[in-house]
Amino acid sequence: MNREERRAFVREHRTAVFGYGRKSDGPAQSIVYYVSDGDDLLISTMGERAKAKAVGRLGKVSLCVLDEKWPPTYVVVYCDARIEREPKAVVDLMMRIAGVMAGKEMPENVRPMVEAGAKKEGRVVVRLTPYATFCTPPRHVHGEQDVNEKLTHELGNL
Repeated sequence: MNREERRAFVREHRTAVFGYGRKSDGPAQSIVYYVSDGDDLLISTMGERAKAKAVGRLGKVSLCVLDEKWPPTYVVVYCDARIEREPKAVVDLMMRIAGVMAGKEMPENVRPMVEAGAKKEGRVVVRLTPYATFCTPPRHVHGEQDVNEKLTHELGNL
């Protein structure tokens, strides 16, 4: 994929593996929904979750954006990250994420319930500003006929 194809892939999908460095042990990962905001990507999380704490501590994360169809294709996005706490932005994001999850925009009549949930859970916006992407063209084996001289791998690209 070239740069524009990677950008389109990220814009057209909705789930990713959110990766960050832990204080100890290996890296942590969790599945998240995300939305685009211009060139930035936004996720919603609770301010007391490890994701938010890692953003405050490190300011760098990765997203492995997943194609939800089999066989899987992915793009890894490396990002500068920061936490935003403005209540309206938090609720707006939660409304958008709920719409992504439901497959349709949320009606305004659910906003008070979403706002109450955001406050109760201490939700925040994690704003991700991509600075690099990485992908490896997928090579898949669907049957024994696919194991041949054309089944090669190559280095990914940024």
